[in-house]
Amino acid sequence: MNGTGYAARLAEFAAGCREGVPEGILHDAAARTMDCLGNSLGALGPHGDHDPRASPQAAALALARAAGGSPQATVIGGGLSVPADRAALVNGTLAHALDFDDTHLPSVLHPTASVLPAALAVAEATGADGPALLAALAAGGEVCVRLGMASYDPVLRNSVFFEKGLHATSICGTVGAAVAAGLLYGLTSAELAHAIGIACSMGAGVIEANRTGGSVKRVHCGWAAHSGVCAAQFAAAGVTGPPTVLEGRFGFLTAFLDDRWHPEPLVRGLEDMGSAENWEYARTVFKPYPSNHFTHPGIDCALALRAQGLRAEDVVSACLGVASAPRRTIGEPRAEKVRPRTPYHAKFSGPYTVAAALLADVRGAGPVVRHADFSPRALADPARLSLAERVEVVSDAQCEDEFPLAFSAVLEVRTRRGPMLTARVAGSLGGPGRPLSEADLEEKFRSNAEPVLGKARAEEVVAAVRSLPEAPRGAVAALLPLTVPG
Repeated sequence: MNGTGYAARLAEFAAGCREGVPEGILHDAAARTMDCLGNSLGALGPHGDHDPRASPQAAALALARAAGGSPQATVIGGGLSVPADRAALVNGTLAHALDFDDTHLPSVLHPTASVLPAALAVAEATGADGPALLAALAAGGEVCVRLGMASYDPVLRNSVFFEKGLHATSICGTVGAAVAAGLLYGLTSAELAHAIGIACSMGAGVIEANRTGGSVKRVHCGWAAHSGVCAAQFAAAGVTGPPTVLEGRFGFLTAFLDDRWHPEPLVRGLEDMGSAENWEYARTVFKPYPSNHFTHPGIDCALALRAQGLRAEDVVSACLGVASAPRRTIGEPRAEKVRPRTPYHAKFSGPYTVAAALLADVRGAGPVVRHADFSPRALADPARLSLAERVEVVSDAQCEDEFPLAFSAVLEVRTRRGPMLTARVAGSLGGPGRPLSEADLEEKFRSNAEPVLGKARAEEVVAAVRSLPEAPRGAVAALLPLTVPG
């Protein structure tokens, strides 16, 4: 294996993580584990899917159950142990099912939902301890987001993956999942480079479902996690990948991104990852609302106007300004966005989510825009749909300048009582400068997990995840029997 190729350099970094990662990175990985487990459990709860027979997570579980095989790893919520790659498929599908998973900027991808399910499955299968699991998650997440960052085009001010309709989450997530799984399988640095080379042939995903619907996107992280585990297994069995798989003429970066990729973000600081400042994965943003991240600044603007006294019934019309890339996702086609076809499709609608925020019950703890805002009942509410039809989504120059280092928005509302009200946010809640606290994250976990596990078991999981940085071998197996009661 050529020691100068990017795959080899990333593999060398990952292998070094076995010797330990900075303490702050270890605890950040534990927080992301809690968040991802909560999102996965939420997908099994009353708001997880409103037609269980047609849900992608149910389909993934049925496939895993029918395939049989050695009981190596646990399916979250199902009380079922299956081969590691199949557990990763089901759990990755659950992790992304609610679109509540964390987002990295400026790569605009969701690393944890692909990488953690692969790491959990292999950690359980191999009896890994807590620090090994968290180090593998951190290493795989870091590789994932660095691949995404290499795709950021400063002229486009967007990811080239995204501009081409490709889902960077599942494409880069497959490679990150392979790194995490390979570490836990004990692969050498050279074998990890081969796992990266193999995984580069496995990542896939297109994002047309963001615009016009379809449930396939919810499978993307599951397939990435599954493929990453398989790539690591192939490497362990002696299959090899090309040393120039990332930068070569027919390599990953050129194949997906043409000549619009940048090597510097891919390898910057890799020689000094003992410093937490060089870790990009730790900058990944947690979501406070269960919807596409591009909708969040609009929700924040609507809530800010409510705090100024705006009432939903006083809205004559509203104009939501965002950067052009988010506008294409949350504002087009307009007919689809003002009347979403499904509750899941509503999560990708700027007009609908602004209406949801203006009508939300602001009492109580946890997110103001909640799972219930994406239920069939909410989607059929005439007042909500009427309000959504009064919201237009446009491009805003200031938001364009700020994207994608921050997700910003401006909301202008003309009211029945005459005055024009305006709110602008430079970054959405949970983003840079407005991070969610540890208490916020635990409350988010409880809101997802308690309806499924009950309060007592949910608190046990909180305590178990908190202890992962010091947890002994077998801790993952003890954590994961998250069987839904009844």
